[in-house]
Amino acid sequence: MDNVKAVLFDVHGTLVYENHPTTEIELSDYLFSRGYEVSPHQVRAAWAYVAFIDYPRYGYKGWRSYFSRIFWRLGVKVDEETLMAVVNLLESRPYKLYSDAAQAVPKAKQNGFKTATVTTIARFQFEKALEPIKACFDFMMTGYEAGCDKSNPRMYMRLLEILNVEPSEAIVVGDNLELDVLIPGRLGIGSIFLNRQGRKEGSSVDASVYDLNEAMETIIKRVSKN
Repeated sequence: MDNVKAVLFDVHGTLVYENHPTTEIELSDYLFSRGYEVSPHQVRAAWAYVAFIDYPRYGYKGWRSYFSRIFWRLGVKVDEETLMAVVNLLESRPYKLYSDAAQAVPKAKQNGFKTATVTTIARFQFEKALEPIKACFDFMMTGYEAGCDKSNPRMYMRLLEILNVEPSEAIVVGDNLELDVLIPGRLGIGSIFLNRQGRKEGSSVDASVYDLNEAMETIIKRVSKN
């Protein structure tokens, strides 16, 4: 962590959050009310397939094309009114920017670090929430740019190539132990576990913090000592 040149930020749970996430039960109940027999587990499975396999391949630009693909995966042909009701529901519950993200990401740029997002999530889902700090990112890596989901190390390796840094010169800040700590760690990338809920993180974590400002302070202190 002492030779950090790039800070890679997870998105969901790190930079942005959902106030009222739409659940598969809610969607299933609505579809049943419209005459479409789709269970919550079916919604979850189809959504996961589109998120982790279809989006990295095809890169959908909005909820309409994204959820049309989900219905296609389900083998269910819904009417236009039903599709647009689902789209409108999802659009009415956008991601919100964490207040500490609005402070920490600009601080990373001010201190000379290269910065990027690293997430599987479709860009259209979170891009508007990041608008206040979008200019602070050198690159926004999603599943589509990587051509794979985040559990595939290729996403991290591709991002390091784009930023022109070595694994030892990058650090990931995120709230998921597997995706933001263990996988990059196996590649030689450092990590800071964002532990907003105070969970037990284990011995594999380089550092653990409660918010993004603390994460940046930790990185800056380590680099300044080098």
